[in-house]
Amino acid sequence: MEIKLQSIATVKNSRIEPIDDEWEAIIGDIELSSHIPTEAFDNISNFSHLEIIYFLDKVDKKDVIFSGQPRGNPNYPSMGIFAQRKKDRPNTIGLATVELLEHNGRTLKVKFLDAINGTPILDIKPVFKEYEPKSEIKQPNWVADLMKNYW
Repeated sequence: MEIKLQSIATVKNSRIEPIDDEWEAIIGDIELSSHIPTEAFDNISNFSHLEIIYFLDKVDKKDVIFSGQPRGNPNYPSMGIFAQRKKDRPNTIGLATVELLEHNGRTLKVKFLDAINGTPILDIKPVFKEYEPKSEIKQPNWVADLMKNYW
């Protein structure tokens, strides 16, 4: 089934290449697209964190994988694409939980958004505590090593 989506906003930040580390220093703006009314952001400042769903539009379809070692690191086990957060995914969709720093008109200033400048935003949702995991989060040891320089 083909699904067609239209971006609702665009990322504006200083990161122009999709590199994997040092994202914590990147403060970005999310600017609403012209077809979305400003009212879509009404009272968004009542929330500290947002979930951002975005389209990884710079991923070349020939780079999409279904299994492999995260970041090609031979010290990590081979993992299916749905057992890692690699950008080279079948539908090239990204997801990040960001900290909302500021809302000004049609723009949100956020931290912890690992999307490069110009990335199309598909949706924005507030983080509700009630949607957070109710049980302990479990992950393999290699994940902490992979993420040590990400944020």
